Amino acid sequence: MTAIKGAPHLFLSTTHACSYLPNQTASTLFIDPRFPVTLDLLGDFNRRGFRRSGELIYRPHCEGCQACIPVRIPVEAFVPNRAQRRTQRRNEDIVVSAHPALFNSEHFALFVRYQDARHAGGAMADPDPSSYLRFLVSRHSATTFHELRIGAMLAGVAVVDALPDGLSAVYTFYDPSLTQRGLGTYAILWQIGEARRRGLPFLYLGYWIKESEKMAYKARFQPLEAYRNGRWSPLDAG
Repeated sequence: MTAIKGAPHLFLSTTHACSYLPNQTASTLFIDPRFPVTLDLLGDFNRRGFRRSGELIYRPHCEGCQACIPVRIPVEAFVPNRAQRRTQRRNEDIVVSAHPALFNSEHFALFVRYQDARHAGGAMADPDPSSYLRFLVSRHSATTFHELRIGAMLAGVAVVDALPDGLSAVYTFYDPSLTQRGLGTYAILWQIGEARRRGLPFLYLGYWIKESEKMAYKARFQPLEAYRNGRWSPLDAG
């Protein structure tokens, strides 16, 4: 793996409880938060398996565990399966529009509802407007909030970073009363299509964790590439 020109110092966190696997501890490798990160540098780190959460650019670095595997979809090769085609048809009435990565009270109210329904007691329990923006927005990134609307109803928001070689699916939240629509899957399918429309080769999905129900769904998007041993290669999720 070649060095990143002008890269900042890296730091390793102390151990903490793993967010995805029970009875496991984790450590996080992260770049110096004081470093002025350009969009090109953010793209370089992203290609090396790092992710962005707010201002933090990080990668899991856990002793004795390599369960968190960075994955991306090569969008031109992607073919939706039967269930994904059904999800697309089910959501043909959705209109997607792009909005700046700024505070919006309607977005925030939906985010709170989603967290209460899907992640009660999680890291974003009882968010306020400032913690909400700190979680989703960064001065380093070219971030857009994509609204998913059914008529006048806000059904979901997909938070997406634009990178030099693709889009990065940062976070999606949606109306918890619409679970039958599969809006999480639909948001990924829309982002695949948007990357194609922009002529970008990849959609980065973050970390795939086979043993975690929260993360295992990513393997349903095929073909999928994984970053291991310093290079990207097809993921065998079997």
